[in-house]
Amino acid sequence: MKTFSSIVLTGASSGIGEALALDYAGPGVALALTGRDAERLERVAAGCRAKGATVVAATIDVTDRERFLPWLAAFDVAHPVDLVLANAGISIDKDNSSLDDFSIIRKTLDVNINGVLNTVEPLLGPMMARKRGQIGIVSSLAGFIGLPYSASYNASKAAVRVWGESIRYVLKKDGIGVSVICPGFVVSRITAEAPFPMPFLMSSARASKIIRRGLAANKPRIAFPIGTKAGVWLGSMLPGSWTARLLGAA
Repeated sequence: MKTFSSIVLTGASSGIGEALALDYAGPGVALALTGRDAERLERVAAGCRAKGATVVAATIDVTDRERFLPWLAAFDVAHPVDLVLANAGISIDKDNSSLDDFSIIRKTLDVNINGVLNTVEPLLGPMMARKRGQIGIVSSLAGFIGLPYSASYNASKAAVRVWGESIRYVLKKDGIGVSVICPGFVVSRITAEAPFPMPFLMSSARASKIIRRGLAANKPRIAFPIGTKAGVWLGSMLPGSWTARLLGAA
């Protein structure tokens, strides 16, 4: 089982990111944390420092390559990274999946796709040179099937899931593991504003435990909870016309 001592974690100011940061924090661990809310992020950073971790925190937008890439590179020089967790993401679609405002769709795709690429890009070369490390890409069970809500969020999560699962094969020879993390509904700021039912809603603490165990074992896909996972699997296996009928699109 892998252990990690230098960790980059985006979207660390709340939800799964906050839980992971606090759970990984400890003596001998260095954390690079980003988040959108400076006050919440500093509160998480303080909690991690109280547990003995070295913490560098910044409210850098993951889509801002000019600022973000050198910041990550500098952290890697000081603390050679062995775990990258591309967790930052947004879900801001309106009830009609923002088809009346494509700027919302583009912003969602920018954060959820380009934000992942910007997180991985500056760290990949050094990790390959060291022949070790783990990359965790946070996708979603919503990325397996077209659902009635949040079309751009679902599409973005499908994109990063397939990308992560594909680069796993490429990076294996360099000693780097890649795990795609596919949660169902987890208590967070995103789910707090969701306008639809959320079966099998899970706490961020429980999600963190599952994710950390999967990353340590270099699991290709970390998908949970089992109830939502089974429902998505069934929907993806059915003929398209059946699934559309079940979801009210036929």
